[in-house]
Amino acid sequence: MEKEYKVSREVLIKKPVEQVFDYVKYLKHQKEYSVWQKMDPDQHHTYNGEDGTVGFVSTWDSQNPDVGRGQQTIVSMVEGQRIDYEIQFFEPFEAKDNAFMETKPVSENQTAVVWGFEGKMPYPMNLLLPLMNMEEMLGEQLQTGLNNLKKVLEARVEKENNEIDTIEKQGLEVE
Repeated sequence: MEKEYKVSREVLIKKPVEQVFDYVKYLKHQKEYSVWQKMDPDQHHTYNGEDGTVGFVSTWDSQNPDVGRGQQTIVSMVEGQRIDYEIQFFEPFEAKDNAFMETKPVSENQTAVVWGFEGKMPYPMNLLLPLMNMEEMLGEQLQTGLNNLKKVLEARVEKENNEIDTIEKQGLEVE
């Protein structure tokens, strides 16, 4: 019987890898794209350390049982490429999982972003793993989060371009 699961999804974002990575490395930005953050906009957060660096901890507490209570810690980072997290769930169940986010340049202005989770389910919970279909359930949530991330980052590009167009129309120089 399987005890481990691995799920990941990918999205292509029309923005350079440096800009994408510089955004996703900050856990506080997850409120703008993470499905779990959006499930309860009133969840309480506390932070410890410097966001975007190894050792930073984001703790959440929600009355919504689908969100619960837990914490996410940045455990390693390869600048511009990968961030690894440890996620601990305290309520409504206890678990410890690993997650990651990778950014890969596809072209000068396109980045592939992969978001994934890896976890273990001890006996007897592992008996439910085939019934839970983690690939489908968690995969859908990851893909929705990545699609949200794409919208957020590409809207920023569009907004920046519109601001530049407005400045140029006003006859001001743009560097």
